[in-house]
Amino acid sequence: MDILGATLRICVDDLEKAVPFYERLAGGRALRFERGGVQVAAVGCFLLMSGPEAELEVLRKIAATIAVQDVEETHRVLTELGAHIVAGPVATPGGRNLIAMHPDGMVYEYVDRDR
Repeated sequence: MDILGATLRICVDDLEKAVPFYERLAGGRALRFERGGVQVAAVGCFLLMSGPEAELEVLRKIAATIAVQDVEETHRVLTELGAHIVAGPVATPGGRNLIAMHPDGMVYEYVDRDR
């Protein structure tokens, strides 16, 4: 299982106000999309999210998003290591993802990119 990087998940009240700050900080343009009523802006290693509090409450439980080469292989490895697969693998706008709870109770999203 190859871990390619991690993205920090940040819930913000005002996405339009937050995006310019993070674009300058990361030195790049935000990739924007919507998922489940939540507005999302991916900027460098930051994933900014804004939307209904009920949705954000769930998203805050995920500590980070981890990019991997292959979600199917990650699923196999995590299961072998005793992680609980909460959801997935499922298709997303940018690839596939799964959500897993590690044996220590921490919850992470794992994503791969479209091939």
